[in-house]
Amino acid sequence: MTLPSAQNKQLTLPDPVANLREKTRAMDMDMECDLLVIGSGAAGLAAAVTAAHHGLRVILSEKSATLGGTTAWSGGWIWAPCSPVAHRHGIVEDPSEPRRYLEAVLGNTFNAARVDAFLRAAPEMVGFFETNTALTFDCGAGIPDTYSHQPGAGMGGRSVIAQPYDARDLGAAVALLRKPMKETTFWGMTIQAGPDLRAFMTATRSPGSALHVARRLGRHLWDLARHGRGMQLRNGNALVGRLLRAALDLQVTLLPGHPARDLLREDGRVAGATLAGPDGPVRVTARRGVVLAAGGFPHDLARRDEQFPRPEAHLSLALPHATGDGLRLGESVGGRQADTLASPGAWCPVSQVPHDDGTTGVFPHIIDRGKPGLIGVLADGRRFTNEGLGYHDYVRDMIDALPEGAEAASWLICDHRFIRRYGLGIVRPAPVPLGPWVRNGYVTRAETPEALARACGIDPGGLTRTLARFNDGARRGEDPAFGRGTSAYMRLQGDPEVAPNPCVAPIETGPFYAVKVVPGSFGTFAGLQTDGAARVLDADGTPIAGLYAAGTDMASVMGGHYPAGGINLGPALTFGFIAGRHAATGS
Repeated sequence: MTLPSAQNKQLTLPDPVANLREKTRAMDMDMECDLLVIGSGAAGLAAAVTAAHHGLRVILSEKSATLGGTTAWSGGWIWAPCSPVAHRHGIVEDPSEPRRYLEAVLGNTFNAARVDAFLRAAPEMVGFFETNTALTFDCGAGIPDTYSHQPGAGMGGRSVIAQPYDARDLGAAVALLRKPMKETTFWGMTIQAGPDLRAFMTATRSPGSALHVARRLGRHLWDLARHGRGMQLRNGNALVGRLLRAALDLQVTLLPGHPARDLLREDGRVAGATLAGPDGPVRVTARRGVVLAAGGFPHDLARRDEQFPRPEAHLSLALPHATGDGLRLGESVGGRQADTLASPGAWCPVSQVPHDDGTTGVFPHIIDRGKPGLIGVLADGRRFTNEGLGYHDYVRDMIDALPEGAEAASWLICDHRFIRRYGLGIVRPAPVPLGPWVRNGYVTRAETPEALARACGIDPGGLTRTLARFNDGARRGEDPAFGRGTSAYMRLQGDPEVAPNPCVAPIETGPFYAVKVVPGSFGTFAGLQTDGAARVLDADGTPIAGLYAAGTDMASVMGGHYPAGGINLGPALTFGFIAGRHAATGS
């Protein structure tokens, strides 16, 4: 399905698959292609675009009615060391350095063949998309790796992000693009980490920031009035929008609302799949095979209950449609799920958000934990981790520290100065009103730490002792217990206007606030076992002919660790690129 590019017009697409329905009826519900891609997140779109660029006829099927998967909800950062984007910014490093870093962090889960395949192809992937498609990148020149004390850790340039994108360039096809996650936008407007976010955080303290915010909000309100959605795409939405534009340009056939049900096999190889179309089954034969990129198993409750720690409390940030379809399809023809990773999922602490319409959402605590003047405590009132380290670390440490039988929860604690300067969870900084979030119970407020503890079910004595110890060091800019602010990664998450330590400040200006956080995840790590060419392996470690996996349908090349921001999307794009290229060229 190819849709025209359009500028500055009212964008509607009443039925994006109407013409496809007629086509499948005429073909007796059979379709043919060279490559079938199942799933439309970063991995699926990368595979489809790469294969189509190399001359293959590609069909991309998607379970839901819109495209983009969980990628469209994500922050959009991509870990791709040694890329041409970094080189343009004067950051040139030996490829052995990111390998040395991964070897140190991954430990006994380091798979040399797959890591080397990723590190070799990641810069090629970035260069391919920038040269041949609508996807272009900005550089995270100042973003260090999470564990900067490890050998080979990078101090910047290993991360890239899709450049902001004007969705009007998609024309009517914008109706196919999944909207960003409600909880992580401002009235539906995406805000990108870096200068854009800093402007929103300092709008009341900087005339330049205030002007930037006013311009962004004015344009966004105009887009809402005219198009019914934000059109200034950033983060994962910009990544998907640009990949969608590339897929349309390359004549990829897009089948939203067509979940895959079964794989087809011919002469010992995977040769297509049966899809569930709106008018009945659609049999798709694929001469070069099938790429599984259906989003992993974050909402496969049975598999999650079996593999996740404390699954009863878990709240996933992934798309609800991601229910393990790709893994089941791969297993049906002999594929095996990885079971030796350090973690089965990409953890993130989350809070549950009550909305005015009675629904609830999930908010990821990525930014607030690193700011000075906040701690995380368990029900006994004690801290358990360095709050400024990675989100994956926070959840892992929380689960490890919980007493047997205790609720899987912790509380982020701050004072009034903090919440008005930085916000807390979904609560935005001043001048956005705070009261509604207190009244609906999202945050708890009290005049004293003891009263706050009692209102949250935290031990009052434990919390007051913890705050006394923390404040004693924080007044000197120190965190003797956990070392906040002692690495480049932590300092980047802090506030450069706070000295001597941008990550530490006392919590002592009442009233005091708390938000309850529980284990969550961006998605899953424990996908199908694959080789460096993204081919799914059987029980003997032999590639299954015609079957590829990428994204969270393949076992994470990071071994269940989280060494840097962007280690989900970086491998997803890279192994999608590898799969599409291998299907087209055999290498």
